Amino acid sequence: MDFRWCNKAFTSITGYAYDDILGQRGSLLVGPSLEQGNHLIIIEKLFNWEHFSFKVLNNRKNGEQFWQKMSWTPLSDAETGDRWWLYSLVELEEPPREPVKRTPFPAAISDQARFADYDSRIQRLEKENSRLHELSKIVATEMHEDPLTRLSNRRHFEVELKSWIAKLRQGGPDFAVFHVDLDRFKSVNDTLGHDAGDRLLISVAETLRRLTNQSDFVARLGGDEFIVLRPLGDSALQLSGLADAIVQELQAPFAFEGKTVYCSACVGVAIADTGMDVPEQVVADADSALGRAKSQGRGRWSFFTADMQAEATATRQLVSDLLSACENGEFVPYFQPVIDAGTGRFAAAEVLVRWLHPAQGLLPPSAFLDTAASAGLLKRIDEITFAALPDILTSFDGTDVGLPRVSINISAGRLVDPAFIHDIKSSGIDPERLTVEILESVYLEQIGDAVQWTVDELRELGVTIALDDFGTGHASVQGLLQIRPDLLKVDRKFIQPIVEDETARALAASIIGIGKSLGISIVAEGVETETHAHFASDMGCDYLQGFHFGKPMGSEDLRKRLDETQGIFWHR
Repeated sequence: MDFRWCNKAFTSITGYAYDDILGQRGSLLVGPSLEQGNHLIIIEKLFNWEHFSFKVLNNRKNGEQFWQKMSWTPLSDAETGDRWWLYSLVELEEPPREPVKRTPFPAAISDQARFADYDSRIQRLEKENSRLHELSKIVATEMHEDPLTRLSNRRHFEVELKSWIAKLRQGGPDFAVFHVDLDRFKSVNDTLGHDAGDRLLISVAETLRRLTNQSDFVARLGGDEFIVLRPLGDSALQLSGLADAIVQELQAPFAFEGKTVYCSACVGVAIADTGMDVPEQVVADADSALGRAKSQGRGRWSFFTADMQAEATATRQLVSDLLSACENGEFVPYFQPVIDAGTGRFAAAEVLVRWLHPAQGLLPPSAFLDTAASAGLLKRIDEITFAALPDILTSFDGTDVGLPRVSINISAGRLVDPAFIHDIKSSGIDPERLTVEILESVYLEQIGDAVQWTVDELRELGVTIALDDFGTGHASVQGLLQIRPDLLKVDRKFIQPIVEDETARALAASIIGIGKSLGISIVAEGVETETHAHFASDMGCDYLQGFHFGKPMGSEDLRKRLDETQGIFWHR
């Protein structure tokens, strides 16, 4: 059994919130104070589908003991075949007294008195039965209804979708799926609070009710996602018209307690027709169309096409291959040299991940990182790459030109992962030989207590902190002041034009000057020629990195390069 619904009184008595119990097993409520004998009796009666009541000592969520009277009533729906238990709970102010032994009716009692007693009992039972029947209707409604918007919920949508698909297979009408997702919902919660967010969701639900027909089906999937099912009409304009109306209506400003925000929406549309081999795929198709709409900007809608079908198939295959790659450890670290601008000597190497695909060979990050991020696999790839570094560093320690320092890029997930610090401590890598590079955009998006704690812990360990791609974020100086890195990496977009473009030189010089004024060492990325190297060095960069000194290479190739050059990559 699992919980499908509860009322406020239930949460008040037990201490469990609605979200705590929804979908959880009934055994969640069995506290340590509930005697095993009573527990076994309850289980037996549940298995036998009996109506029963019990008075027991049990525990609230916080462990506090309390006496309760529990009543279990089996309910069923003849139309759907659904069966569930109605669990009623009453808190008792004091332990139950010993039951009073009832004496049987004396033999002399009249038939009329006996009939009146039986009639009274029957009336009470009928009244209780009516109450339970009405309550069962409420439970059935709540099971299929989103409590905030009063639209159908995800569970009801899944049931309804199966019904629409079954009718489609029996020759019923084709239908369209509209997947609606708000664009700025998080900002509403962050700026105006969750009450405003709830009010916005209710407003969106009212808009969808107004724009749809009685033959349509509207549901809230959860969060800020909604879905609409609509039978196909005679004209495609009925579909495009609805999608366009949703986008246009939800672009209107939303006011809450005197404050106004704009929260647009994107819509993905797909059609389920009789020619589909797997009509159930229509929801995933609508989701793909939604992703395409969001990639093109806010307040848009997109229709699922054959191109998206091929792209979705390729993405699913890529995700499957990535999962296998994580299991088989197919990700390997590659290294790009970082050169001391003053001496021209090898100073460090940036670690860049490559995928050693069993069929396609070596793949660059551009071939898989975006998909890995959307599939939630970046953390695992980071872990695999990081785990390979201790042995590689050890192998360099016995050579004439060692590998003094490595730098690793950290994904947003790893930056807020408490296990990241533990992984560094237990890796065997000397923290003073490690640089952690944080993308400025990642830092600014994720800034908070968890991020600040990670940065502080890294610094305390002796790890060097670098702020990567500086100048490409939305508030670069703000990020710089907050993180106070040891290294500032100037993005290649600012370094590459400095030879021929005087304006670009001035801009790069300004960025370098900001870092220098704060006592931060500067790394120039994108150094591709000798002239680039001289310009960047003369402008005050402390370290140089780019194809002029070497493309990313495997550890063995790096060792050979160091042997050939004796660690001298550049002469000023």
